[in-house]
Amino acid sequence: MKRIVILISGRGSNMQAMLNVAADQQWPAKIVAVISNQPTAAGLDVARAAGIATELVNHRDYPDRGQFDQALAHCIDKYAPDLIVLAGFMRILTPEFVAKYAGRLINIHPSLLPSFPGLHTHRRAIETGVKVHGATVHFVTADLDHGPIIAQAVVTVRDDDTEDTLAERVLAEEHIIYPQAVHDVILGKLTLVDGRVVRSLST
Repeated sequence: MKRIVILISGRGSNMQAMLNVAADQQWPAKIVAVISNQPTAAGLDVARAAGIATELVNHRDYPDRGQFDQALAHCIDKYAPDLIVLAGFMRILTPEFVAKYAGRLINIHPSLLPSFPGLHTHRRAIETGVKVHGATVHFVTADLDHGPIIAQAVVTVRDDDTEDTLAERVLAEEHIIYPQAVHDVILGKLTLVDGRVVRSLST
């Protein structure tokens, strides 16, 4: 059975969606731990209520990003995961950390990458005047909010959208595509070929 570790910084709504889908579909995988860098992350309580092990690696306890990442990796490795899922984990990871888990580390970003990497994606989409927006699941690389794309969801940007209304519709799509993407990865339905994600025809 595949082992999954989820990293969060806040409420963990994508984590909750994943828990729900995994239970409904009886995944051949287990979410073995949820780790946060924030002691107040509400998602830790959600994970505990679901009987999942939780860990806190507070980034404020470390003098620099490298030492934090080393501590985080040590915590992750205790659970021997096959896949590490970033679900609202608001820390920039060092290249060394990313290299250690290359091909096993995935993230979701609230935009149609490569458009609008970084923060405030919904506001920037509205200000730019794009007609479509969305979310992207991707393998993590050392380049922030880049990496081979696993899945994307598209929403129409309405004339009367605010940052909040657009964010709400994008998040609803995230809750659909992220569990599906994780499911496909753990089943080996996706492979990396020359830096691109290719769906395997044999699975």
